[in-house]
Amino acid sequence: MARYREAICRLCRREGQQLFLKGQKCYGPKCTVQKKAYPPGQGGETRAQRRRLSDYGKQLREKQKVRSIYGVLEGQFRRYIGNAERAEGVAGEILMQLLERRLDNVVYRAGFASSRSEARQLLVHGHFRCNDRRMNVPSYETRLGDVIKVKDQSKQDGPFRELKSAGGRPIPEWLAVDYANMTITVQSLPTREQIDTVVDEQQIIEFYSR
Repeated sequence: MARYREAICRLCRREGQQLFLKGQKCYGPKCTVQKKAYPPGQGGETRAQRRRLSDYGKQLREKQKVRSIYGVLEGQFRRYIGNAERAEGVAGEILMQLLERRLDNVVYRAGFASSRSEARQLLVHGHFRCNDRRMNVPSYETRLGDVIKVKDQSKQDGPFRELKSAGGRPIPEWLAVDYANMTITVQSLPTREQIDTVVDEQQIIEFYSR
């Protein structure tokens, strides 16, 4: 599987905002964006001052931003776009709902991982079960009523030993979390109002409509 192998904080600096890709570091004073609020590379400060984005450039940046936040490759993202456009409703809102329903995002939103990349790693290593079945596919699309839980053999492992809260992050209303039993229940499907990802999804739809 393809991986992004450069410094993760470069992605945030490229977009000019925090994308919360490195867990707790993003919430503290060591956040790179707070110290270097300009694009990476030689002459980044100068380029930030004179940069004027075209409509195409704005759409591209929104698309790249969402891909970075959710850790989705271009081929996967195109499939999400196609599914959103074929479904009934507003394509941009449906796109965000599909991304939020990814299993790695659900694990992250519930506070069982400090970042989506950590959630993907925990899933691939087989620490979770979904509806009492072993689940190691981060892109699995969760459904209404799904119950995700840490498998019994993993409950005393390092990532889960001190699990008591979402690490200061609010838990979305569409998820019910039981930290005592280490379970997550999808009690409703997310609406756009319940998704706090700051992005203009309509720009992304227009980008792929060209």
